[in-house]
Amino acid sequence: MKKFFMMLALAGVSVAGMAQTETPELKYSVATNSFWSNWFVSADVAYGAFYSNEEQGKDYGYSPFKDFRRNLGASVAIGKWFTPGIGLRTKATGIWGKNVQGTNADDNAIKFYNIQEQVLFNLSNMLCGYNENRVWNFIPYVGVGFLRNCSDNINGHGASAGLLNNFRLSKHVALNVDLGFNLLDDDVFPGVGDGSYGTSIAKSDRYFTGEVGLTFNLGKSNWSKVPDVDALKALSQSQIDALNAQLADEQAENARLKNLLANQKPVPAETKTVTVKEVVAAPVSVFFNLAQSKIASKKDLQNVKELANVAKEKGAKLVVTGYADSKTGSANLNQKLSQKRAEAVANELVKMGVSRDNIEVVAAGGVNDLSPISYNRRATVAIK
Repeated sequence: MKKFFMMLALAGVSVAGMAQTETPELKYSVATNSFWSNWFVSADVAYGAFYSNEEQGKDYGYSPFKDFRRNLGASVAIGKWFTPGIGLRTKATGIWGKNVQGTNADDNAIKFYNIQEQVLFNLSNMLCGYNENRVWNFIPYVGVGFLRNCSDNINGHGASAGLLNNFRLSKHVALNVDLGFNLLDDDVFPGVGDGSYGTSIAKSDRYFTGEVGLTFNLGKSNWSKVPDVDALKALSQSQIDALNAQLADEQAENARLKNLLANQKPVPAETKTVTVKEVVAAPVSVFFNLAQSKIASKKDLQNVKELANVAKEKGAKLVVTGYADSKTGSANLNQKLSQKRAEAVANELVKMGVSRDNIEVVAAGGVNDLSPISYNRRATVAIK
């Protein structure tokens, strides 16, 4: 048994090391999903190795592959992820087991089921950041529950712990490799024992499982990104000052025109002249999350729509300029990203009724014009 525990410990350390040396991935916050999202069901074939309290003091050997202590079974589970790192599942394991009171496999055979409520911890998401396309998720778990020995009509309580390895096959299907340990009341498998109860793991009924099967994700199985807080605030103070200055100029011009009209003497209609003031609109910014060409917040498009309406009324052309922050990614990648961002905004302008012929797209590449650096992840729209 000591060798078996050592093997499990070494396997756990090795897997944990692999998790820590995994290639770093982009971390970001996610939005809370509805109650009906992120549910899953699973079904596994289970290999069980059983150890009874009644075999204490008997030299049966501890190998989990002994015929008198091993058996095949099955498990089914239903659960939900409440965050990318924390979930719950209700799991039922059983059908066939072994009450190890001797070395005759047929005499030891029993039928049972074990229902556990387990808390799942997705360490891959908790340590490396959420990634919906990650191939391998490393998920330890612990739980408590109820076991019934159907052959001997005995009920008992138990605790469980284990490691679920989840390998992504598609958006809704994953392969399970589940290694588990269940610790039970010492009288669940009846017989002539030493009378001790709960004094040590070795003096309690218990079994190990190795399971392989499939998990099926139901409905919405991923988590949506929360827009970058910087992106939502990313209108620089210089832009605000420029808009305020322009507004003050417009107000002063309006006051001057009102004063001229109030003091202007009537003139014959044929000699009247009308002065039309050209409308000049400040550039409008639309912001993006790191390394993304999808608009972070649709609220940014409200100002773009106002500018689009002015351009349509005046028959003016619009210039859309895309940017990326120069501190992230290579110059070549930033050039392509700024182009995609400008195209994304141009497509929104077309949806607003602006002719594609009246939209000029410019890719400015990576820049460091604004501070903080996230303000440079944007595209601007201006009247030409």
